Amino acid sequence: MKVFFRRIHLYLSLAAGLVILLCCLTGAILVFEKDLQMAMNKKRYYVETGAGKLSVDSLVKKVTQSFPGAKVNGIKLYSERDRSAEISVAFPPKKEGKKQQQKGAAQESKPINANPQPPQRQPGFTIFINPYTGKVLEKYSYRETGFYQVFAMHRWLLGGEGSVGKYIVGVSTFIFLFILITGIVLWWPKTKRILQKRLKVKWNANWKRVNHDLHMVFGFYSAIFLFIFAFTGLAWSFEWFNKGIYAVTSSPIKAPAPPKSVYHASSKHISFDTALTIAKTIYTGVEFYTISMPKDSTEAVNITALGKDAAHESATDAIYLDQYSGALLGKLAYKDRSLGARVRSTFKPVHTGSIWGLPSKIVAFIVCLAGVSFPITGTIMWWNRTRKKKKNRIMPVAQEVEELAG
Repeated sequence: MKVFFRRIHLYLSLAAGLVILLCCLTGAILVFEKDLQMAMNKKRYYVETGAGKLSVDSLVKKVTQSFPGAKVNGIKLYSERDRSAEISVAFPPKKEGKKQQQKGAAQESKPINANPQPPQRQPGFTIFINPYTGKVLEKYSYRETGFYQVFAMHRWLLGGEGSVGKYIVGVSTFIFLFILITGIVLWWPKTKRILQKRLKVKWNANWKRVNHDLHMVFGFYSAIFLFIFAFTGLAWSFEWFNKGIYAVTSSPIKAPAPPKSVYHASSKHISFDTALTIAKTIYTGVEFYTISMPKDSTEAVNITALGKDAAHESATDAIYLDQYSGALLGKLAYKDRSLGARVRSTFKPVHTGSIWGLPSKIVAFIVCLAGVSFPITGTIMWWNRTRKKKKNRIMPVAQEVEELAG
């Protein structure tokens, strides 16, 4: 039976080993992405505290003055006094030149069945601003950072959403689950004496034995964690997996539709300051508030808040305000979400290792590094075993030739 599992383990590892190595390597880097970003860019995230913070609307005004044409979509405000404010903006696409307009006109003259081009997506940026002075600290785009390239490699093999790379990663992750299961079957000892050998590395042995122990021993200790990371990673590769979460928990896939504002043609929109004041009366003791302004005349102002005692970074509460009157239209606390939504919200903090803060991040980092080593140590084991088999086949033939020659 173990011969069968060994072959399955080998063939699956040869098929997906390189992708697994890349995902574990990039995953190890991304575990501490936020910490590294904040450590390397302190002037972006931290400010000197002052006597009092400026109003939210004045911060928004500073941004629109500094970046003409920018559309403010929302703002993120931290309770920590030394944190900068984050204002999300979008810029309209660049105007086409004369040649581009002529090219566009030529394309419009093509037959109706010609393949239409998708609309150009507006680039999004985050403007970091000092909440005390109104000074713009940085115009930031995650897509322009090195960490985004690492993220794109981890998620899509640099291909992008909907690319072949996304499905290669998804299939390889799915295969990885079976590799881990077969690995545990192969590791499972028959006797207590063998068990003791498979729980520690024999460092004073020859390099082949050390390589074997590194693969077997570290594989056993990290298998359960790698299985959890791989399992949660499937949620970003396959829609059927997400649907399965809601099916197993008997929860509706679609979240409740947010309430709508009562449209008034002559009414003014409420300000960011008004929205923040209302939010503070409902939710106190939070790490941050995020205020998202409506995209049309009937949407509500959406405000999310992360409590300091929240279970994890995705356990946010939300309120909805009428964009004209500021009336409270509804609330959606994290505890009131469906079971499926709450389970799904844990996948990111579990997958990234941030679920229990620094201790779980350290575990995730070490386990990911171990995951990088397994395709390497496994390949060396396979190569040594292949060479040994060839040597065993050659030896009898060599002896026979020697006897005939004698």
